[in-house]
Amino acid sequence: MSDKVEKKKLSILRILGEINRPTSSHKITEYLNSRGYEVSERTVRFHLLSMDKEGLTEYVGRHGRRLTELGRKELSQARVFEKVGFLNSRIDEMTCLMNFDPATKKGRLIVNTSLMKIADIDEACEALTPIFDAGFCMGELVTLFTPGMVMGGEVVPEDSIGLGTICSFNLNGIMVRNGIPVQSLFGGLIEIHDSQLVRFLEIIKYAGTSIEPLEIFIKSGMLDFSEAAENGNARVGGNFMEIPSICRERVLEISNEMEAAGLGKVYALGWPGHSLLEIPLNSGRIGGILLGGLNPLAEVAGRGISVVSHAVCDLVEYNSLFHYSDFMNQVHKKL
Repeated sequence: MSDKVEKKKLSILRILGEINRPTSSHKITEYLNSRGYEVSERTVRFHLLSMDKEGLTEYVGRHGRRLTELGRKELSQARVFEKVGFLNSRIDEMTCLMNFDPATKKGRLIVNTSLMKIADIDEACEALTPIFDAGFCMGELVTLFTPGMVMGGEVVPEDSIGLGTICSFNLNGIMVRNGIPVQSLFGGLIEIHDSQLVRFLEIIKYAGTSIEPLEIFIKSGMLDFSEAAENGNARVGGNFMEIPSICRERVLEISNEMEAAGLGKVYALGWPGHSLLEIPLNSGRIGGILLGGLNPLAEVAGRGISVVSHAVCDLVEYNSLFHYSDFMNQVHKKL
């Protein structure tokens, strides 16, 4: 298959994945042309017929085509080099879509999502609660996605339940709305001793990865909370941001507003002319560190409980959130 044809097919798969419902060839053609492709509807139909035969798409009558499971798998695996930098784009998109206002405590927030079996919920709650108690995550609030609800573009199965945790990139969105330019540089594995940040053990730059760093650390079993409750020692996931040093006081104010709303805070903020955890910074810039919202789910996975987590995944209204200590009560109430 020529590179040109492959790109067109992947573009069609990507559009079907984004729309997430059966779509006509006419509508697909409109989407392609709006994105700079000069393609006719006849050509789109030709590619769709070819992908039907490959099992990537399926025809559902007058409603058009939809992705098959094989099509979704192909979309997730194909042309990985095109995904490098996609995470940065996703972060930018979600920070623009979130509109939470700390002053009114109203609006949409970004959440990370985790899918677990209902049968494992009691054990999962037992695992994640101490991590929230220790403050090694982003905020105190969570939300639930019950069977049949859409979470991150997918329907929650009947035997499962979804958990939404606060994403650290909400701070980016709030800062942008306050006129503060912010750049998230990398996600990292951080060593904590006596509840104090010590150093970065590993880092992955957002501009050079196709997967959120914390997802990688969780799947690799690199996070460790075995001593968190006893003495405040842990290996946690977090991210490093860079902001103008002149904005330091305003960022601290925003951090306090977020903490008051139960959404977490800037765990550490540097000073002008100084590095932060030995991370060098450009002149006139300071660094900030936030802990990952998925950290509690690392402990769930570490106990052998089946959980699938995705960072920067969905948007929810602030009024749908509740305190993590009410987790099991909310589960019993909504199931």
